[in-house]
Amino acid sequence: MSTSIKVQVDTKTFVRFWLVIIGFAAVGYFLIKASFGLSIIFAALFFALAISPLVKKFSHLFPSKRSLPIALSYVIVVGFIIIFASIVIPTVANESVRFLNNLPTIVDGATDESSLLTRIGDTIGISNLSDQLSQVVQNFSSELATDFGNILTASINSVTSFFAVIILSLVLAFFMLTEGPSLVNKFWSNFGDDKTTRRTKHVISRLASTVSTYVSSAVTVALINAASTAIAVFILCLIFHISPGLAFPFGLITGTFSLIPMFGSFIGGAIVALLLGFNATWAGIIFIIYTVIYLQIESNIISPKIQGKGMNLPALAILSAVTIGVYTFGLAGAIISIPIAGCIKVLIEEYGSDWMDDGKLNASNFKPTAEEKAEFKQQQQNIKELQREKSEKEKEKEKKLIAKN
Repeated sequence: MSTSIKVQVDTKTFVRFWLVIIGFAAVGYFLIKASFGLSIIFAALFFALAISPLVKKFSHLFPSKRSLPIALSYVIVVGFIIIFASIVIPTVANESVRFLNNLPTIVDGATDESSLLTRIGDTIGISNLSDQLSQVVQNFSSELATDFGNILTASINSVTSFFAVIILSLVLAFFMLTEGPSLVNKFWSNFGDDKTTRRTKHVISRLASTVSTYVSSAVTVALINAASTAIAVFILCLIFHISPGLAFPFGLITGTFSLIPMFGSFIGGAIVALLLGFNATWAGIIFIIYTVIYLQIESNIISPKIQGKGMNLPALAILSAVTIGVYTFGLAGAIISIPIAGCIKVLIEEYGSDWMDDGKLNASNFKPTAEEKAEFKQQQQNIKELQREKSEKEKEKEKKLIAKN
């Protein structure tokens, strides 16, 4: 005997169900449409956290002025971007064009009658193999050198859009640094002084410290790499009679690429070795050997000394984070992947045991440090000041109302 079950759903439940579905769909659609803008905001926030240690150092010199330390920090960062764009890009372009122009001569010198290529051609029955190869290379290099200007012109729109995004991110980061602290104080003034609130502040402080500490230490290591490369290239230029002016831009190349975790230093060194090889083959080979030796010194002495244990992430976690970052956001993703992984580690350390314990927050064991206590005291003073100003405004409004009546 079959039985049937009837489920009755009232109109309100039915409407709420579909409103929830529509709401999730609308949020997803908004995130997809606003993904580029959200990426810019996230980049600005990351940049603001990254230069906050530099801003704090200038703040000690100018304690009474908030905007001046930020402006000085911006001058340094924007100045580096301008120097990099005006020196490195033209240098790489000139060296590439010079190599393309000299390529036929190099091939002609390598494909004479006594060369291995000539003997191979005679063996397989092609007597003019070296001449044919030389002609092909000459035609290719001539066409590529001719089209180089067209390729560069076609890339102007993309470069312009890229710099527009950078400028917008810098402006957003500037407002985050100038107005961010007051907005944060107003935000926390809406909450009480319980242990959960203090713990939340502690976690946010650790997240910000993770990003700023990683960036400052990575920049220090990159500067050492750049200086070492510049000295090495300068010495090679003197030995092989190459223009010593290549030392500074080549140092900027390796220093910039070293900001990419794990593989960046080697990629930068390989690029410099290739550019040196365009001028003198042995100079490029020697620089490759120098790069391998320097990377061993950097990974075993320089980085541990400056960064210490850092975020104490295992190599597998770092490689996984870099891989996801590269395939998600490209070069920028590779740079921000490690601090994001460090932030995830902080969240797991702070809330992992709580999530295992039925998701209940266990804030009873939280003990703020002396620095956090001082910061909390300052925030409380700011909150009291805001409340006092609010109270005075309300009293003024009451006086005006009484006067009108």
